[in-house]
Amino acid sequence: MAYNLINTQKTLERFRDYVIQQSRTNLTKGGKNVTSNLYNQLKGEVKAMPNSIGVYFEMPQYGLFQDKGVRGIGGTKKNGDAYEQRGGNSPFRFGSGKSKGGSMYASILKWVQARRFQFTTKNQKNKKDNGKLMSYKTTAAIITKSLWHTGIRPSLFFTKPFEAGYKKYITEDLIKGFALDVEDLMKTSLKDNKK
Repeated sequence: MAYNLINTQKTLERFRDYVIQQSRTNLTKGGKNVTSNLYNQLKGEVKAMPNSIGVYFEMPQYGLFQDKGVRGIGGTKKNGDAYEQRGGNSPFRFGSGKSKGGSMYASILKWVQARRFQFTTKNQKNKKDNGKLMSYKTTAAIITKSLWHTGIRPSLFFTKPFEAGYKKYITEDLIKGFALDVEDLMKTSLKDNKK
């Protein structure tokens, strides 16, 4: 027998809407909404099945990298200094797959072009070349190399709203909503038994 969990579903829908709205706000405030691709593809769904109900969130895979961060491969610079590690305790790490940063380079090239971001040259031998803009490709290559070694800091753009929404909606409101659904079920069952 399928039960009508309308109050539970409404609570889960409020939770879903809160998490998505706050996550999108975090993307915008954090400067991670250049193309709006991740912003627009961040979705959630409340699915009611015959005997269960659940909340499902969806985003492109790189959204997980933005949220949880990515550990770099480390190494040392030409001057002998170690690369700073920014990925924290992320479950993701560059260099764990077959890629050597090729797909990351393409994404970063799009990013620098969209922002019209270019490094300037600094030439100790020929000072007249100082201050000239590097090409987008060279700028993207420098950023890719740096990220490959140092990693990406976690932004927690999704994790923080999820945890806050969980505390706000799931702990108390869900219990109240489920209690109302059980009460409605009991009333319906009692009416059916009187017939």
